[in-house]
Amino acid sequence: MPELPEVANLARQMDRELRGRRVAEVDVVQPRCLNVPPEEFGRMLAHTQVNRVTSRGKWIFMDLEPGATFLLNLGMGGEVLFHHKDEPLPGNRQSAVLFEDGGAFSQHFCWFGYVHAVKTVELASHTMTAALGLDPLDDGEFTLNAFEKVLVEKKRSAIKTVLMDQKNIAGIGNVYIQDILFAAGLHPLRKTADVTASERRALYAAICSQLRHALELGGLAYEKDLYGQPGRFTEFLVGYREGKPCPTCGALVQKIRTGSTASFICPTCQT
Repeated sequence: MPELPEVANLARQMDRELRGRRVAEVDVVQPRCLNVPPEEFGRMLAHTQVNRVTSRGKWIFMDLEPGATFLLNLGMGGEVLFHHKDEPLPGNRQSAVLFEDGGAFSQHFCWFGYVHAVKTVELASHTMTAALGLDPLDDGEFTLNAFEKVLVEKKRSAIKTVLMDQKNIAGIGNVYIQDILFAAGLHPLRKTADVTASERRALYAAICSQLRHALELGGLAYEKDLYGQPGRFTEFLVGYREGKPCPTCGALVQKIRTGSTASFICPTCQT
């Protein structure tokens, strides 16, 4: 599943590639991914112009003039691909946006993906994005004080659960959480109330550094960017390295169950 680095990278590529292009029409293959009927979806997007493309967490926001917003969540196994004029669209697409200059971009996902359109003035009422938590890429929003406030409010929960709740912090999933917690020296089942002030600072720094580093590399090597190219991030510390030595102490990395998800930990370094 694409997480914050992959989605942010896609949004930046889309902004560079699509800004200023005018939408000719939309091609909906699978209406179940929409939030409105296909006819209404098409009317909202047709003849609009791409103003800018941004992201928040695992969602892409495409602002369209004169007053619509295209929202995309790639769910499980998702990808969004740009297509040049006369290039055939992939047969497995859920939908595609076609531009007046002949270019297009298509969306495909295996599970849990969403392709939504709303009037921009009503964006705050789009419940799936309005409830998103802090954006770790926004320096003005994701401050240490704001982060600590979230931890205080969720002190009875396990730290992994708090960090992966999109209503608390937007964009962290079960991939990047592994090395974030390792870098901070925290066991995923540690109660948030037991995390000390110095550990909170280390955790905040780990979130910023791990996610930004992955973004610089274009995201995970098994995820594709807007042009179908894989990311370059392969440098897991303990994540998905069961039975391999911890890079800090040499103890063997363990795979444990943490609720409905698996976690990879160093049993010595993470307490």
